[in-house]
Amino acid sequence: MGRNRFMNFENRKKIEELYGQSMAVAEIAACVGFNRASVYDELKRGFTGEMDKNGRPEYSAELAQRKVFERRRAQLAVSE
Repeated sequence: MGRNRFMNFENRKKIEELYGQSMAVAEIAACVGFNRASVYDELKRGFTGEMDKNGRPEYSAELAQRKVFERRRAQLAVSE
């Protein structure tokens, strides 16, 4: 778990899969190699506004990835 490690789309897909299986956040964090706070932040980032079949907020790896990409693009535009 390095300080400068960024979550990639494969990490997000794994979170989506495990979260969809009702796995606890602490277990998900251990599986993907990030701390619980990072996983919770990621779940907020990918929240679709709906509830999943388990009654929890639905997470979309694609939505989270799109938000990260848009934020990075906006930051680059500001710095130019």
